[in-house]
Amino acid sequence: MLLLAFLAFSGAAWAQRALPAEAKRATTGERQMLPLVQLGNEVRRLAPGGVIIDANNRSITHNQLPPGSEVLYQLDRNGEVLRLVILTAEERARIDSAKK
Repeated sequence: MLLLAFLAFSGAAWAQRALPAEAKRATTGERQMLPLVQLGNEVRRLAPGGVIIDANNRSITHNQLPPGSEVLYQLDRNGEVLRLVILTAEERARIDSAKK
């Protein structure tokens, strides 16, 4: 019984993932040929070893990136996308409220 209570209340703590503070925000555009990714009005190159994380915190491939998704992305020193994270509705709301 105690274990069930622990699991029920600890789920909220697991739900928040660490988002990089220095990341930029954008909306994904239409699909591009690998290794290109459209972020807002820019087409950027996905870095070798670049990672795309979906809203469920799973690593996905380039062709699984849904157009129109709100994302945070980090660039490497060459200006290529090193990490791209699809935001959940809660994360978007948290970021928007932090800006105010």
